[in-house]
Amino acid sequence: MTNDPAFWLCVSNADYEVSLEPRKVYEGLPDPEAQKLGMIRVIDESGEDYLFPASLFLPIALPHEVAVAVHRLAV
Repeated sequence: MTNDPAFWLCVSNADYEVSLEPRKVYEGLPDPEAQKLGMIRVIDESGEDYLFPASLFLPIALPHEVAVAVHRLAV
């Protein structure tokens, strides 16, 4: 298991046109309770985290160096 943050590719913004951008990569936060409900928690441009249906995203694996760089940019 890695300590890198999870990243998600938005594949649809249906019903969330104002909040999500298709083809954009979002950093995710672990949320086991949300996952049980079919939701994921992602961080937006403001640094705030929100719950969205997991069906709107696909998980993506980034090379370690890229994941670290993206995470640093978000902090």
